[in-house]
Amino acid sequence: MTDTSLPTALNLPMVNPLPEETQKYFDICTQKLGMIPNVLKAYAFDVEKLNAFTAMYNDLMLAPSGLSKLEREMIAVVVSSINKCFYCLVAHGQAVRQLSGDPALGEALVMNYRVAPLDDRQRAMLDFAALMTSASATIEETHRQALRDVGFSDRDIWDIANVAGFFNMTNRVASATAMRPNEEYHAQNR
Repeated sequence: MTDTSLPTALNLPMVNPLPEETQKYFDICTQKLGMIPNVLKAYAFDVEKLNAFTAMYNDLMLAPSGLSKLEREMIAVVVSSINKCFYCLVAHGQAVRQLSGDPALGEALVMNYRVAPLDDRQRAMLDFAALMTSASATIEETHRQALRDVGFSDRDIWDIANVAGFFNMTNRVASATAMRPNEEYHAQNR
């Protein structure tokens, strides 16, 4: 029987007590989100791994970029939809609902981004992320040029590729470990 008090199917409990800086970070999560995301709890069995994960996540998803926070979350959801990653679909679907103010957009991206009401820029970005997820070796200059044609800079293309790459990695880890989304995500921003 699986212990559902753990964030994954693996028996890797959090370090106890957490280092002071990690506890402060978790306290900030609780204040801002009302919870500590299970992905953070999952990595907290090894604080160095947690720090590496959060540094990469924070850089890709929160640092200055030509991509908005919503666009980065949209990429996360589309990649996770193709990979059928339950954890990321729930968590990042909620972020899309919150950032867009549109619950239907979050649901459309989870199910099939091609039916979502997107502008040309968003569609091109998500087409690229989807291709990168399903057949990255087929990407050619014409695909990058299609992004430039709708206004993305080469730096933006780098960011699109890195966000998509990060979520392809995290989706696989989440699926392999049966990472469980926090229950709170399901009802938020509907």
